[in-house]
Amino acid sequence: MTSPARPRPHTEPGIPLPSPPDTPLPDGFAVELAAGIHRSHNGRLMLGGSPPRLIRLTATAARLLAGGRLTVTDPKIAALARRLLDAGLAHPRPLPSPVRDTTIVIPVRDRADQLDRLLTALRADPPTSALPVLVVDDGSEDAAALARAARRPGVRLLVHRHNLGPAAARNTGLRNAGTAYVAFCDSDVVPEPGWLAPLLAQFADPAVALAAPRVVALPVPEPGLLDRYEEVRSPLDMGVKEGPVVPVSGLSYVPSATVVVRRGAVGGGFDERMRVGEDVDLCMRLHRAGWRLRYVPDARVAHHHRTGLRDWLTQRAAYGTGAADLALRHPGQVAPLYAAPWSLVACALLLRGRAGPAALAAALAGVTAVRLARRMPDADDPRRAGVLLSLAALRGTAEQLLRCATRHHWPVALAGAAVSRRARYVLVAAALAEGLVDHRRSGTSLGPLEHVAIHRLDDLAYGWGVWQGALRRRTSAPLRPRLALRASNSRSRRP
Repeated sequence: MTSPARPRPHTEPGIPLPSPPDTPLPDGFAVELAAGIHRSHNGRLMLGGSPPRLIRLTATAARLLAGGRLTVTDPKIAALARRLLDAGLAHPRPLPSPVRDTTIVIPVRDRADQLDRLLTALRADPPTSALPVLVVDDGSEDAAALARAARRPGVRLLVHRHNLGPAAARNTGLRNAGTAYVAFCDSDVVPEPGWLAPLLAQFADPAVALAAPRVVALPVPEPGLLDRYEEVRSPLDMGVKEGPVVPVSGLSYVPSATVVVRRGAVGGGFDERMRVGEDVDLCMRLHRAGWRLRYVPDARVAHHHRTGLRDWLTQRAAYGTGAADLALRHPGQVAPLYAAPWSLVACALLLRGRAGPAALAAALAGVTAVRLARRMPDADDPRRAGVLLSLAALRGTAEQLLRCATRHHWPVALAGAAVSRRARYVLVAAALAEGLVDHRRSGTSLGPLEHVAIHRLDDLAYGWGVWQGALRRRTSAPLRPRLALRASNSRSRRP
């Protein structure tokens, strides 16, 4: 069935979303400590999460977590579980959830063949075979071809007479959905069987507003260099680690290629004024309203990546242009660098390449290690813990500076290199070092030089887009670093 979509005024940026209900986690809801959490021998001191947090537990709480897993049986345990989830120290382990009360919304413009492939995959997967589907034609040039592809049982076609953008198309589907949950799927994805159930299970937590799967590369018969790079470095692939989606963390957003939302939490939905970054904006607005967002890599959808060089570079630059709007709407949340002042000063001293400045950098790291040790008198070895944490912070800052020089701030770095031989050496070394480190971490099948070359093109295109957006909006907001002025240190409430 085809219906014209009624126009609606653009969603105003900054309109507050509803807050989550003050409802505790339900009985039977389980959480499991995340991998890589550091615990003291007595279990009462825990360090982990992103950014890292130091949490002290009561003896009772430590005893409950002795096996690494906790099941809610009363309000006090529910409060402890919530605290661990919010700190990123534990992951939810809800009971399996049936796939129901969900509408699938597909925004699309032309791409009739990809829509047909997606609908075929949805109907072939038993859990989604009978779910209602809303296809929103966002001003296709060949509307008849799209209508033919959407002509299936249980599929309703909504039509925008003119192209309004992906945010508006998703919002049209959101307004027309009559279910508690809405799954947004872009037309160029192919969900793997069983993808939806793990996402819906996250909503057993009454404070969860959004859950997202991992977006992997759709296999191609003869992958080229860009195909192989996208397999490991697509900006849509958030990686193998599950976790909470929190601004200024290792998992600061999830892409809208596929997401599931609680309809009552997202208000009017995406900001229709944004053609780029509207998914990041929604994540940040939901977080600001108090909702929780989860990334669930066990659920997977495959995505048809752009791998023609011109289209690929254009897309990367377009992603960068959205940084200015996001930085203005969410101050401090999309900074290219987030580090403690002492670590920035120490890195600057080390860059001098001389014994005196290096000694001062070591002294700064030593003072920080002592201060951290004093905050952890109950650690197994406070001095060792302080040294390791300060060195980890210094390394993290150095890696961020390398990334900034070759991505967000490469025009400035290039200008410096044009007038300074030392700056040229530093920039070349940074470009090679950062690229080789990324090659090792990515596990790519590309050779080191191939990966470094494509990685540098990736960063150049994205950084160019960031500067374009900043100049267009007349702001330096997406280029300014953010200083971490204090570390997180919290105690659990007594369970």
